[in-house]
Formats: sequence, C-alpha cells, structure tokens
Amino acid sequence: MSSSLLRSAARATVVVAGVGALTRGGALAAAAHVSVTPDTTAAGSYALLTFGVPHGCDGSATTKVAIKIPTQVNAVTPTVNPNWDVQKVMVPLDPAVTDSHGNQITERVDQVVYTARTPLPDGYRDAFVLSLKVPDVAGQTLSFPTIQTCEVGETAWIEPTVEGQDEPDHPAPAFAVTAAAAGADDDHGAATTTSATTAAAAGGGATAAPTSTAEVATAAASSDSSTPSWVAIAGLVAGVLGLAVGGVALARSRRA
Repeated sequence: MSSSLLRSAARATVVVAGVGALTRGGALAAAAHVSVTPDTTAAGSYALLTFGVPHGCDGSATTKVAIKIPTQVNAVTPTVNPNWDVQKVMVPLDPAVTDSHGNQITERVDQVVYTARTPLPDGYRDAFVLSLKVPDVAGQTLSFPTIQTCEVGETAWIEPTVEGQDEPDHPAPAFAVTAAAAGADDDHGAATTTSATTAAAAGGGATAAPTSTAEVATAAASSDSSTPSWVAIAGLVAGVLGLAVGGVALARSRRA
C-alpha cells in the first residue's frame, strides 16, 4: 500500500474514532443525569415513576434528594426505600378541589424528599419510585425539578429542556404526556371487563357462566326441567318391572 493511502486510512480511522467518542460521551452524559422513567405516560392512567440517581456531586456522596411535583398533580404515593427516610411536603390548595370519589381536597403534595440514612457514595446508583395519576394534559410535558444534596455541595436538576435546543447541563427530569388509553377505567386506568364477557371469551364463545343468585337458581331450574333425575328414572324402571311381574302372575292363574 502506498504512503498516501496509508495516511488517508489513518485520517479516516481518527475521524471514526472521534465520532464514536462523541456519541459515547453524549450517551454517558445522558445516563449521568438524574432521570425519570414512567411505566406509562397515558393521560388519566396511574403510573409508577422511577427516579434514578446515578452519582454524587463532583465525587461527594448524596445525602438527600428532593423531587418537586408538578402543580397538575395533587396526590403522590412514595415507595419506601429501606436506605432512605421519605417525607411528603404538603401545601394548601386554594381553592380546594373535589376528587372523583366526592372527597374535598384542601392540600397537595408539593415535594417528595428522600433523606439518606447512610450517604450514597459517588459511583453508586439508587432509585426512588413514586405512584401518581397522570393528569389529563395530553401533549404537555410534566417536569419534576430535583435538588440533589451531597456531603459537599449540591446539584440542581432544574433546567428545562427546550425542543430544538441543546440539552442543558442539568436538565430537570421530565416526560411528555400521551393520549389516554382507549377503554381506560376512570379510577384505576384499566379496561372494564364483565364476568360474562370473560367467560364467553375463555370458552371460545360458549354461554357465559351465571353471575348472580337469580341466574344460578334459573340455571338449576332449567337443568331440572330438561334432564330427568336419577330418582325419576329409578321409579320408571320399578314401574315397568312391576307390570311385568303382574302380567306373569295373571297368566299363571288363568292356566290354573
């Protein structure tokens, strides 16, 4: 191979390596953020949001993580993490609102704060899971600004990510709300299925099993009227045998 071809190959290798390094660097930077991963983004659904904390603050161990809840969300249920104490910080609602069960809600969860029982060393990851109902705001982005406090210093993951612009150095955990799932139940976010429908589907279109006391009684009566019981069959057999015995006795008496 000529020297010019060798130089061209070397330059191409450097370019490819540089692109690969930039790509890996971007992926690592994204992975290094405090992030949120929802198990569903559908409006009106109940979701589990997993917040990942992958490192400390410039090498310092993490002691506290405070997650700000969007104003569209009133109620949050934090999952207990055995390595952390958890607290819900409440603020008043003015005006108060009425939930789907008719209960008046006068306050909402403003923050969920996890405090480490033992500081989380830099280079180790932990996760926090929150349960909440995704508000009916399809097309909007829900942002959860998060303050990570460490033994030395803190990192504020609060910067908004703007479409069409470079990602900020410390983006707030966020996700976009999608359209509501078809047939979702208002209370639990799951499709409603009746027992009769389930039974028919399981039986490949067979008649559904009775689902009430009245239906059970009707089914029993129908069964009794359409199928003779063993008692009736036994009585019928006994009657036939009796007629046969009587006929034989009558024939004998006539010959005598």
